[in-house]
Amino acid sequence: MGEIQRPGALYQQVAAEIRSGIAAGEYEPGAPLPSEAQLIERYQVSRPTVRKAIAALRAEGLIEVIHGKGSYVRALPAPAVTIERTITRTGKTFHTGHHTWKQAEAPTVYRTITTATTGPLLGLDEGEALFGVDRLLTDPATGTRALHRVLIPFATAADKAEQLGEAPDTEPEQIYSILTAAGHRLTWHETVSARMPLPDERITLDIPDATPILHTARVTHGTDDRSLILEELRASADRAQLAYRIISDRSSMARAVSG
Repeated sequence: MGEIQRPGALYQQVAAEIRSGIAAGEYEPGAPLPSEAQLIERYQVSRPTVRKAIAALRAEGLIEVIHGKGSYVRALPAPAVTIERTITRTGKTFHTGHHTWKQAEAPTVYRTITTATTGPLLGLDEGEALFGVDRLLTDPATGTRALHRVLIPFATAADKAEQLGEAPDTEPEQIYSILTAAGHRLTWHETVSARMPLPDERITLDIPDATPILHTARVTHGTDDRSLILEELRASADRAQLAYRIISDRSSMARAVSG
């Protein structure tokens, strides 16, 4: 690689050349990039151009800048923990993949309303009343953090599940048992997305710069496919991965979780 000659902003061209070098293995994970002076000489561009290129690559998560040392290709280790998302049941007891995680602090219980995002998931109009419960969880083995939220419509708590209105911070596994005892035949639907963290999420989950979070939204459905509760789980994508057990026979799955 030599002097930049392609069209486009110079810093983007420099970033593209370095990115190609990383992809080709010229710069291995953990290896330092050439110094600013070397990059200036190599591509015949100004110092501000090199700095903008480095900033762009840092924003992409390809490199990290260590103060006083320089820029390094970011190592992307395998996630520290696998979160099993399959729900199992033994007798009247339910188990989820993070039931062994510890609560870092007491749950936060509050009242809220459905939004343009949560309303459709729960089959409710925007502005419907909900109980909300937020938990900060940690994996004892790795220290990985996750944010867990449960949203319980007032209608669910009032329909043969009064315990949820009295104690919204009931553990999710116990909520499933309460709903089953109330006569519901439970099934679940879950979506997974990735996005950049909000500032408070980045701090709470201790997420490195330019690292996305995994965001799951799990809806528990009852009899007649009615949406009963919504759970959200957020974890750093570089620390956690999700695993699912796939069952081909839906009727068998439904029988396994029915009352």
